[in-house]
Order: sequence, then C-alpha cells, then structure tokens
Amino acid sequence: MPIIKSAKKAARQAAKRTEHNVAIKKDIKTALKAFRDAPSKETLAKAQAEYDKAVKKDLLKKNTASRRKAALHAFAKKAGVKF
Repeated sequence: MPIIKSAKKAARQAAKRTEHNVAIKKDIKTALKAFRDAPSKETLAKAQAEYDKAVKKDLLKKNTASRRKAALHAFAKKAGVKF
C-alpha cells in the first residue's frame, strides 16, 4: 500500500482508469461477438463504432483499430453481407 499522499492518489486514479478501460474493451468484445454471431450491416457498423470510440479514448492505436476493422469488413464480405 502506498504511504505518500501522491502515491495514494495515483493508485486511486489507476484503479479508476483500469475500470474504465475494461468497460470499453468489454463493449468491443460484446459488439464483436454480436457481429460474428449474426453478420449484418448494422452489427458491422456497431463493431466499427466501438473500435472508433476506443481510438478516440486512446485505448487502441489508430492503425490497430483500422486493421481490425478491415478484418471485420473482410469477414462480412465473405459472409455475404450487403453494404
């Protein structure tokens, strides 16, 4: 346990940020699972939007999200989703 006041505050902040980041990652996984279970234009858009939100909040790098969105799009095309 931290003893110094600033270390206590840093520990609180880290816990809060971790909780926030886990929630965003859970949203991504939920949207991704929904898309994989039932590929459609709407579920693809939702999954891509979750990746965009993660980039906006600095949880993922821009190119990582772009690569994952491209993979989603390829999966959708293979599944026969009409755009």
